[in-house]
Amino acid sequence: MPTKKKTLFTTVDACRRLQVSLQSAINNMIEELSTPPDSDASGSSRKAELQSITITATDAVKLIKQYDDLSKMIKSLEEDGELPDDTSSFSDGFAEEFSNK
Repeated sequence: MPTKKKTLFTTVDACRRLQVSLQSAINNMIEELSTPPDSDASGSSRKAELQSITITATDAVKLIKQYDDLSKMIKSLEEDGELPDDTSSFSDGFAEEFSNK
């Protein structure tokens, strides 16, 4: 009976997989932003649509910053085998910030 080789969890691998997910999320947000607002909308409907665009753009910028931080983290792990000293940004409730929406 052939045995399956067990893959060990590594921080670098997890970071790389998270990077791929972040890339996908950022690309989806960019696609959403590239769609022009409905020109027929007016009043509160138009205001809500523009507010949604603003929120999406702000969230995309935050994800890009997280992607950049993650890239630095991966580089540090690969070079030194340690997390960088400034990893406090990864424990400040990023997920909680988005779960409150």
